Amino acid sequence: MKKIIYSLVLVFTLAISANTVSAADKKDRKEMTAEQQVQLQRITNRVEEIKAMDKSNLTKVEKKELKNELKEMKKQARAVGGGVYLSVGAIIIIILLLILIL
Repeated sequence: MKKIIYSLVLVFTLAISANTVSAADKKDRKEMTAEQQVQLQRITNRVEEIKAMDKSNLTKVEKKELKNELKEMKKQARAVGGGVYLSVGAIIIIILLLILIL
């Protein structure tokens, strides 16, 4: 009996503290503007350039700068592209619910 209670408390705690982003309705979703598409294409091209680079002859500082640049571009792409993101807590709750149902 205690296991069931502890499990329920854990699920409710995770449900309350989970920072989930709910999916927007299809009618509320806006299309990307031409500027956003150009910016996203520019980010994609730069990422492809970085992937194609020979990083073996770069210094440690240059590699760190590339890594930071990729992180910034990832943040920008997420901001421009939008999307649905789930937190770790939400994923755990979904898995627990699937286990309980099945």
